[in-house]
Amino acid sequence: MLILEGKNIKKYYGERKILDIKNIRIYEGDRIGIVGVNGSGKTTLMNILSTEDNPDSGEVDIKGKISYITQLGTPEDKDMDYKLKGEFKVDYDNRDTLSGGEKTRLKLAEGLSVNPDLLLLDEPTSNLDIDGIDLLTEKLKNFYGAILIVSHDRTLLDNVVDKIIEVEDGEIKEYSGNYSSYKEQKESIRERQEFEYEEYIKEKGRLTQTIYERQGHAKGMKKAPTRMGNSEARLHKSSTRQIQGKIHNTINALETRIEKLNKKEKPKEIHQVKIDMPSVTNLRNKLLIDGDKISKSFGDKILFRNSELKIFNGDKAALLGGNGTGKTTLIKMILEGHDSINTCKNLKIGYFSQRLDILRENKTILENVMEDSIQNETIVRTLLSRLLFKREDIKKNVEVLSGGERVKVAFAKIFLSDVNFIILDEPTNYLDIPSIEALEDVLLDYEGSLLLVTHDKTFIEKIANKIITIEDKSLKVFKGSYKEFIERKENNINFGKEQAEKKLLILENRMSEVMGKLSLMPSKEEKEVLDKEFNQLVKDINKLKGNY
Repeated sequence: MLILEGKNIKKYYGERKILDIKNIRIYEGDRIGIVGVNGSGKTTLMNILSTEDNPDSGEVDIKGKISYITQLGTPEDKDMDYKLKGEFKVDYDNRDTLSGGEKTRLKLAEGLSVNPDLLLLDEPTSNLDIDGIDLLTEKLKNFYGAILIVSHDRTLLDNVVDKIIEVEDGEIKEYSGNYSSYKEQKESIRERQEFEYEEYIKEKGRLTQTIYERQGHAKGMKKAPTRMGNSEARLHKSSTRQIQGKIHNTINALETRIEKLNKKEKPKEIHQVKIDMPSVTNLRNKLLIDGDKISKSFGDKILFRNSELKIFNGDKAALLGGNGTGKTTLIKMILEGHDSINTCKNLKIGYFSQRLDILRENKTILENVMEDSIQNETIVRTLLSRLLFKREDIKKNVEVLSGGERVKVAFAKIFLSDVNFIILDEPTNYLDIPSIEALEDVLLDYEGSLLLVTHDKTFIEKIANKIITIEDKSLKVFKGSYKEFIERKENNINFGKEQAEKKLLILENRMSEVMGKLSLMPSKEEKEVLDKEFNQLVKDINKLKGNY
């Protein structure tokens, strides 16, 4: 059953044509992902299909109930399904103080509670933690209606959709399959286009060269020598004319073959973001960050206590945890030099904050990057060009830039400054998928160490070789990839159990020693000290046994 149809949709911003779509149809049971670079018109298309915005021409016919969950919109205080309310943990008394993740959960619960025939979602994983993304994925996989979703989360698109609509140059093109299948198809199509274009150019060049050779041969034919008699001269001239006629016929045939060649256009050049990372120098220390007995609380809320954190040279560590568990707080403690966290002497940290607060709104792109750059202006301009900022763009003030553009300026500012350790807090927010993949490529080649906070599973899997989690008010470390971490977690293998058992053995041995000393009837003062230690040992042992 057809749920939505858009016909001859056109949308302009000023003189710039954003969308020019002849037809788009969504049927019952469709699972469609919308992809495209930043500024291609994905959100504009969603707004038009949901009737939140009107096209300049064309029409949208909706034949069922729809629910539109926007990226930037606010929760609407709608009635919610009791079960969904509990699953998304959105029983909030004061909505004015909600975090970004809590607002997203609330919008998702409200949108799903409507039981729509068509669910439209624009970047629904924004600000969600991994548990929230997993819950959303499960709900979408089990959703009975049609789904149209804009997302830069490749794992979500792979798990949920079975069709991709690409928005490019204002037009749309459909691909069957999930995001990974779409990428393979795109690459295959481009390779075929490049091959066919090269073959066309090669054959056209061969035929053109043959024409030049024939023309040269015709022009080079000699006239009759003066010593020839009249009859011989007439015979020579006639023979030459016949040969030249054949050559011209051949040339005409070759020109006709060129005209009838199946003309192939040169594949459109893909302007991709290219990111350069700083070289790592003067950092030979084995241990870069050493934290011991790390504790932090806000009032009665304990984030973590008596935790350990060690980041070694070569680590590309991902810091994971639910919303509000203290990831950004831990980063601030590292940056501010908290008493419980030591950094090696030569460590120079470049910090990418999700708030992008290293940028000055009233300064231009070039001024922002040059402010902390250890490179000259020529190199700065080159990097900005590789980030797809045109020559005139670098004179724009940051305040007029989009979210994705600001992220790229922040990258440039960090990567051109004097740093040898990088902390990235949600670096994929606002980026389109091609830009995320470009960032992945450069981080894979980066020889230095980094600490990464992100909820993008694909990004974590590609980059991280160490996983640090905040759970049960403690920091836990797993050495290995995200895939290995998940496999062990799903198989209920507690990778801290071995260390806990060793610690338990030490504590129990010490308890035996303390009990032995108490049995020897010590003095009153000694007994008080031993009793105090004994009671603490009992608490520590019970705590370890309770955790494992």
